[in-house]
Amino acid sequence: MGDKESTVYFADLRAVQTRTLLDKLDELLSRTSSESLFKKGDLVAVKLHFGELGNTSYVRSVFVRRVVDGIKKTGARPFLTDTNTLYVGTRGNSVSHIETAVLNGFGFASAGAPVIIADGLRGEGKVAVEVKGRHLKEVSIAREIVSADGILALAHFKCHELTGFGGTLKNVGMGCASREGKLKQHSDCAPVVEPAACTACGECALACPADAIEIGNVAVINGELCIGCGYCIALCPEGTIQVQWNETAANVQEKMVEHALGAVKGKEKSALYINFITQVSPLCDCYGHTDAPIVPDIGIVASRDPVAVDQASVDLVNAERGLEGTALSSGLEPGGDKFRGVHPNVDWTVQLSYAETMGLGTRQYKLEKV
Repeated sequence: MGDKESTVYFADLRAVQTRTLLDKLDELLSRTSSESLFKKGDLVAVKLHFGELGNTSYVRSVFVRRVVDGIKKTGARPFLTDTNTLYVGTRGNSVSHIETAVLNGFGFASAGAPVIIADGLRGEGKVAVEVKGRHLKEVSIAREIVSADGILALAHFKCHELTGFGGTLKNVGMGCASREGKLKQHSDCAPVVEPAACTACGECALACPADAIEIGNVAVINGELCIGCGYCIALCPEGTIQVQWNETAANVQEKMVEHALGAVKGKEKSALYINFITQVSPLCDCYGHTDAPIVPDIGIVASRDPVAVDQASVDLVNAERGLEGTALSSGLEPGGDKFRGVHPNVDWTVQLSYAETMGLGTRQYKLEKV
């Protein structure tokens, strides 16, 4: 993307029987010329977040099905995808991840496309992609994201405790990274073993590709030998190997952007980004619960520019009057900073300005209502 203004298309939530919200989503796909992005036979990654079990704010499968049907009209073959989580939860490996996706409504019958977890059984499926960033010269991207011919990213737009907000850049940057990539974004040192629950079974040491783990009474990770692949975190049967979440919020955002650049590299002309600005929750969908939204539901935005679509989403949220009795502690007035009102110590502008610097897109946009 250059410095010129990008177009972001916006659909509000008003609907009538003859023009439903699903019809408006079709219009967004049409206005963004999605039919020209993909061609017959292309394998297209529909990147979304299936939601942790107990979470209720992720993008619903009825919308995903409409997007899937739109892609199929081009002759392309869509698949639903995400990557395994760095933390231990219901999406930490592909088996439990797919089970969670189905329980949350993303079975083939409802969504119309198969679920393929992009980074392998335990997050080991990865490809190194050169980006020449401020922090990383190459990033670790999930194998099936790299292999896909195109990407259509569907993000639930909300607040986030490390990045201020989570939208397209997070969905693509953090969400398309392998386990190794996620670890590099969140930490600059090796994982640690919680000794109280470690049984010294030795599974981690056997699996470690760098021979960085020794087994005595408990497992011990040698930080000098550790290569940061994160495989031991997923493999530990007791869940005792933990990430040291020591990276600053600004560095997390910048590393996330570098991974976003790697995820879409080579797909710049076959990528589309859609944010659902609904149930704008205080925390990300990785939590097993959803707190009350901080603003009224706003609508859906779509663009070929990942930076512009997030900037427009931020502006639309901040333009609203905040909801009383929620996690929003300041900035309730129209124009107030809703994201700092929830996470006051996080400068969310970092990800947008760095993404623009890295050439992912522009913060300058025009909003066109459909």
